[in-house]
Amino acid sequence: MSATESTRYVRLRVDVVLEIDGPAELTEAAEARIDDDEFMPEEERAHAREAAREDSAEALAYLVEPFDLIRDVPGIEMVQASWSSEEIEYDPDALEWDLGEEDGAGEDDDR
Repeated sequence: MSATESTRYVRLRVDVVLEIDGPAELTEAAEARIDDDEFMPEEERAHAREAAREDSAEALAYLVEPFDLIRDVPGIEMVQASWSSEEIEYDPDALEWDLGEEDGAGEDDDR
């Protein structure tokens, strides 16, 4: 079997709900990451720092690196990644947050 025949692409989707109980620490860490980014132009850096100060979701987005999720997984190469972060209303008792219901429901219909 050639490499082309055995190559498969997989989309991994991960939803994580986080509670921010230290917004000042989060913002500080995001600003440090922004300051350490040697490839970020200075004009963009100023905008990024301001966004991180105003919105915890923005601060978090500067700290999350999708590659870290798969860094040590053998036999794969990341081809593309995107991610976003947004503030949400969270009710752990609401049906929309029952992740067990989402797994498997409807998947069998697509096969």
